[in-house]
Amino acid sequence: MIVIKGVPASPGIAMGKAYVLEDEEIVVNRVEIGKDKVRAEVKRFKQALEATYRDLDAAEAKVLKTLGKQHAKLIDTHRLILSDPLITKDVPRRILNEAVNAEFALSEALDHVNEAFEKIEDEFFRERRHDLFDVGKRLLSHLLKQEKRSLTDIETACILIARNLLPSDTVNLKDSKILGFATDLGGKTSHTAILAQGMQIPAVVGLSDASHRVKNGDFVILDGEHGMLIISPSPEAIAKYQKAQLKTQQEEKALDALRGQTAATLDGHRFDLCANLDTPDEIKTIVGLKTDGIGLFRTEYLFLNRLEAPTEEEQFRAYSQAVKAMNGLPTVIRTADIGGDRLAQLGIDGPKNETNPFMGLRGIRLFLRHSDLLKTQLRAILRSTQHGKVRVLLPMISSMAELRSARRIFFAAQQELLAEGVDTAKKVELGIMVEIPAAGLMLDHLLTEADFISIGTNDLIQYILAVDRINEHVAHLYDPFHPAVVRTLYSIVETAKKKGKRVTVCGEMTSDPKAAPLLVGMGVDVLSVTPRMFLRVKQIVMSLRFEHASKIVQRALSMSDSDEIQRLLTDI
Repeated sequence: MIVIKGVPASPGIAMGKAYVLEDEEIVVNRVEIGKDKVRAEVKRFKQALEATYRDLDAAEAKVLKTLGKQHAKLIDTHRLILSDPLITKDVPRRILNEAVNAEFALSEALDHVNEAFEKIEDEFFRERRHDLFDVGKRLLSHLLKQEKRSLTDIETACILIARNLLPSDTVNLKDSKILGFATDLGGKTSHTAILAQGMQIPAVVGLSDASHRVKNGDFVILDGEHGMLIISPSPEAIAKYQKAQLKTQQEEKALDALRGQTAATLDGHRFDLCANLDTPDEIKTIVGLKTDGIGLFRTEYLFLNRLEAPTEEEQFRAYSQAVKAMNGLPTVIRTADIGGDRLAQLGIDGPKNETNPFMGLRGIRLFLRHSDLLKTQLRAILRSTQHGKVRVLLPMISSMAELRSARRIFFAAQQELLAEGVDTAKKVELGIMVEIPAAGLMLDHLLTEADFISIGTNDLIQYILAVDRINEHVAHLYDPFHPAVVRTLYSIVETAKKKGKRVTVCGEMTSDPKAAPLLVGMGVDVLSVTPRMFLRVKQIVMSLRFEHASKIVQRALSMSDSDEIQRLLTDI
């Protein structure tokens, strides 16, 4: 029995025969080309660039469908790499100046950057080079006209062993027969690891030489919890891990028993526990979880990877499908929170290269500038109210002027439908996302116009802390338990309570088991959770005492350090 220790990347246990993936080596030779052919070579490179962009669009659609919007943002990192001057300018310049083939010019540029990455000591930053390699391999494959391997072609259930897996490989694991994977390279912060966690596939990375020590067909145990790969395990080790798998199955069975039970604390404080909906594929899962409704229907997917904006009819069908499935339970539909960069794809004039898109023309700002898009979406949402209970949510609100402008368009859409004799609900609540600090600071005024609020923790936290979550240099500073975040959340909830308005919290924080006591103790009305974490969060909520959680919140508010707050929450 051989035990190799690595880095735990995604929890879970997998046992089975190993499938060793041969390392894909792309050999690039320097080819001198005539001066009369260099412009044609640059054109060939640019065509490969365009093909790679199409690959990224397809990958984004796949991740969006499989894992939702948050994971799809990882593809934005690859788009940023692809648009970097290193690729868009340096490679064509090298082709023109040195009269060499595009493949060689690209590989030289990538090697130069890799040398810089090798000198970085911080693991988080060093891991970003794999994203660079992924983009580089895509480009080279198009230049060399090579077919990219697909892990879905593996026909038998197995544990995948590889030198390295790139994010583009990992995206396909959900549709494959791979039970888990182990790689020689990689760290816990790599995008490959993050995708594995999202797909709930056991994974161990950073094993150094596992791909050389394991042979095809070897029986192996993959322990994603402790970061271990066991080759040819002893009967005792197999029995131990079988027992651990059985325990996990029993825990999952206990979670299953919570379906349909009221989400209330031990001392009887009732909460609505809803689910986030990123794509229609999740509707069946949400219905099966027996949630209290859909707390956040993200509609962005309707606007992605297409050449024109979705029609009212297309949107109406999508919203109606979800509303009908909820069978009378509320569905909160948020108008699309897309950025101005998407307008060009839809054939609409808009900014092409915003320096900071997170703070640019996005959300309600974009839709107020293109009010026809907003009215079309609101008409489709309002029409879906004939099938059940619907609330409308506006993203990125930061001022009364924005809210009032949106309300006018909302009212105009209602009046148009009424004049056309279209059946809609008489009263439809219009709420706002509180995700910009300005909205939190002037919430008492906004609540005179808004019917309810939903706290979008993802953006709120990054704006409070001035941290771009997809910027590898500062992403580690993104901290839901930062004292400033805790105090801001508490202030928002208290303001809404005083105004008698309903408070939902959505975003990644609601799906973090450590954060549940904090949010429960603040007394929010609704938690909207990812379907994957729904039952786990429900179990935690039902194990708490509201009175005790409220006291914990008061103690947390007096603390000045994130680690101190997290220790407090862990000790509950």
